[in-house]
Amino acid sequence: MKSVSATRRKIRAKRKVSIRKKVNGTAARPRVSVFRSHKNIYAQLVDDDLGATLLASDAATAAPAEAPEGITGKCALAYNVGRSLAEKAKENGITSMVFDRSGYLYHGRIAALAKGLRDGGVKV
Repeated sequence: MKSVSATRRKIRAKRKVSIRKKVNGTAARPRVSVFRSHKNIYAQLVDDDLGATLLASDAATAAPAEAPEGITGKCALAYNVGRSLAEKAKENGITSMVFDRSGYLYHGRIAALAKGLRDGGVKV
């Protein structure tokens, strides 16, 4: 019998492949790739044409900022990562990007990160 975590990883991997078929990053509109661990969340801007990471941010290096009302705990960390990445992107002249949730469901920390990007002034 398979463990529950192995089954969940397989399901997420299938979702990730399905998403990546549709989402592609360019120099003008890079892809925001998200990875979520138990304690941290990581986001990076990827130019798929070059195959290179342009910018990255994670919970350990993101500057602490005030999260909106109702966002606490790990969701607040994710929000700060989104704000930090948005500020770095705006400094480099990137105002629009595509969001790749990497197979994670769009709620909780993933949604908080996207909200942080939008509140940071980038179009996602």
